Amino acid sequence: MSFKCGIVGLPNVGKSTLFNALTNSNKAQAANFPFCTIDPNIGIVQVPDLRLENLAKISKSKKIINTTISFVDIAGLVKGASKGEGLGNKFLSHIREVDAIIHMIRCFDSDDIQNVNPTVDPVRDLEIIETEMMLADLESIQKRLEKSNKKNIDEEQIKILEMGLSCINNDEDLSILKEKFEKKQLNQSGLLTVKPKIFVCNVDEKSVQSGNNYTKSFINKFGDKNSLIVSADIENQINELDTKERKNYMEMIGLEETGLDMLIQKGYKILELDTFFTSGPEETRAWTIKKNCTAPMAAGEIHTDFEKGFIRAETISYEDFITNKGWVNSKVNGKMRLEGKDYIVKDGDVLNFRFNT
Repeated sequence: MSFKCGIVGLPNVGKSTLFNALTNSNKAQAANFPFCTIDPNIGIVQVPDLRLENLAKISKSKKIINTTISFVDIAGLVKGASKGEGLGNKFLSHIREVDAIIHMIRCFDSDDIQNVNPTVDPVRDLEIIETEMMLADLESIQKRLEKSNKKNIDEEQIKILEMGLSCINNDEDLSILKEKFEKKQLNQSGLLTVKPKIFVCNVDEKSVQSGNNYTKSFINKFGDKNSLIVSADIENQINELDTKERKNYMEMIGLEETGLDMLIQKGYKILELDTFFTSGPEETRAWTIKKNCTAPMAAGEIHTDFEKGFIRAETISYEDFITNKGWVNSKVNGKMRLEGKDYIVKDGDVLNFRFNT
């Protein structure tokens, strides 16, 4: 299962720098002028998970395969983008294609890096972007609810669009839709403002540990649940180092985790994702699933035939697999279970599927 996180924000806030750090590449052009990024850059990143190595050692696997997540570097938006200002609606359409939005917020002063606004104000900057997305949603809703288009939309989607229109007209937060409708239905609506969001406060090196006045004002307004303090420049520096140098450098500047690790953890939480494993002599592999995924649906992530012909899932928790040193001892010690079609896969489950072809 592939998930995309789109990095959005005003021009020159560090989106492309963060993208290059996350993807360990120079794929996205980063320069000191607005609209440096025109076409969106897409990078596929392996999700770090120490559990994979521990499982592979026990299973003596020939290879380890991480699950992945995609990041999309989307061009900078400006006030009036929904009406075609800057690079306009083309880039709002790119946001519709992602599963979650990473709001990149400028929280640093610099005479060298151009700012599209006269001052640094992270709260104002986010409100500009959110307003443009809301206006884009308004235009989309109005168009889809026109009589000529409405006949092609099912009743549930019409309810979502009508309630969304009412929220916008009454200056209410569209997040209320999440309480009224299932996530799958909301995803089908294509509304930008109901997508899960992560706020990344991009700071200078001296602020990376404890933040600064800009991050404090932002977190006071929007909370810290989905907010991160990251220095895109430092992330780039970390990626240029080998493993030992990276560890020493992070200790020197007081970083326990990289921005990539923190961002992925936040992403998994807001997207409500879990990981299960398969492990044997050939490979140990991580698989991404939605929370509350049934065993047959998890099997389908490996191959559709596994889901269609699902019989049982041999199931061991990660902790039991490690403690009992693999499949054989786990089975002997009664830690392996046979689970059926109604079983809800837990994060960390090690699974082996029985199925008919």
